[in-house]
Amino acid sequence: MAYTIDRYPCGDSPRLGAMTLYPEPESVPRARRWFRKFIAPYDPACSVDDCVLMISELVTNAIRYGKSDEPWLVRVEWYREGASLRVDVHNPGFPANVRLRHPGADDAHGRGLLLVDSLADSWRSGPSCFGGTVVSFVVADAWPA
Repeated sequence: MAYTIDRYPCGDSPRLGAMTLYPEPESVPRARRWFRKFIAPYDPACSVDDCVLMISELVTNAIRYGKSDEPWLVRVEWYREGASLRVDVHNPGFPANVRLRHPGADDAHGRGLLLVDSLADSWRSGPSCFGGTVVSFVVADAWPA
């Protein structure tokens, strides 16, 4: 199995769901597909397509830049915080390595966080509660207040 899905969070939790993925390229479309499927029952008013694009970029970065001497996984969690949606992507890399880049027109990589920065209302990176790094984005007004 290449992933696990937590689609039944406890009733008093703001977490709507989570998935754990192997650090392999096939996990990127899997993350998009499963997020779309499991966010749908919550009927967000925000653009699910934008959220899927941002998740795709962050999972790609997690796979590309995550590092560990042990076998490791990428974890994606999504939360409802009032009217906002927050998505966290965890990997075993170092928080200091996450930075917004400004690639040249001919550069093949380096635009993922620029996309997140332009689509999300906010984003941040820092130490993950699982060890390593978490990169999060927030979409405000994802649900009516």
